[in-house]
Amino acid sequence: ADLAPLFCYPRAGPLAFVGALAGRKPLGAAGACIVLLVAVAALLAPLLAPHDPIRIYFGRAFIPPGQEFLLGTDNVGRDLLSRIIWGSRISLIVAIASVATGATVGAFVGLASAHFGGAFDMLVQRLIDSLMAFPTLVLGIAIVGILGPSLPNVVAAIAIVLLPQAARVIRSAALVAKGNVYIEAARAIGASNLRIMLVHLLPQCVAPFIVIATAEMGWAIMVEASLSFLGVGIPPPEPSWGGMLAGAARRYAETAPWIGIFPGVAISMTVFGFNYLGDALRDVLDPRLRGQ
Repeated sequence: ADLAPLFCYPRAGPLAFVGALAGRKPLGAAGACIVLLVAVAALLAPLLAPHDPIRIYFGRAFIPPGQEFLLGTDNVGRDLLSRIIWGSRISLIVAIASVATGATVGAFVGLASAHFGGAFDMLVQRLIDSLMAFPTLVLGIAIVGILGPSLPNVVAAIAIVLLPQAARVIRSAALVAKGNVYIEAARAIGASNLRIMLVHLLPQCVAPFIVIATAEMGWAIMVEASLSFLGVGIPPPEPSWGGMLAGAARRYAETAPWIGIFPGVAISMTVFGFNYLGDALRDVLDPRLRGQ
């Protein structure tokens, strides 16, 4: 029932749904368009990028935006537009992988915690409290510092950072669903704990899971950019948005401001897109907010 608004226009097709979403939630539709553009740029990066993102054009450093280099070049002569396009691929890979891992594991941890309750719930929630006691960025830096800077380690660090929030949200939704009569009926007829969690509780948590996963996508991109900016994220010469903001972008902020402006705009717009898309999905999927 919570997912009914997503399929309220089955005959008219997806265009009618997009039009309805744009009419009811224009910011959410704008966010969806931004996310779609970033996804297309990431998927078609080899075709869309006009130059090799790591190729150095000797003698072409600090070229301002123009016809040859649409967004200019950086301090060593690399095309900024190509690096931003390829950087979208890294940002989405990190965001999708970390959210798919962290939010999914956190969701099942929260589901089990709500279902079993008692001492198990108490132990799990205290572990969640321990993780949430650390500032997000500090915890991410500590994990990457232990594992070493690389793409898989950054994904693992962000997944661990995102796990507690997903666990708390899904636990709250599962606790609400746990009080329904059909859960007691399932127990009465001898349904196993696994069946109750997967068949009866899990469907009631799909809507909040979609919302938290969408919101955490933007947050994962921010964390990855922050780690790369601090030098503990994606190692060079890979074109990471956060890495583009470090070093030369700060040193030459006055003489070549485009080096930092365009990657910053890419990060801001992508996070904006995921956040507003998540807010729109929350309003659409929450039956208490559908009429607003």
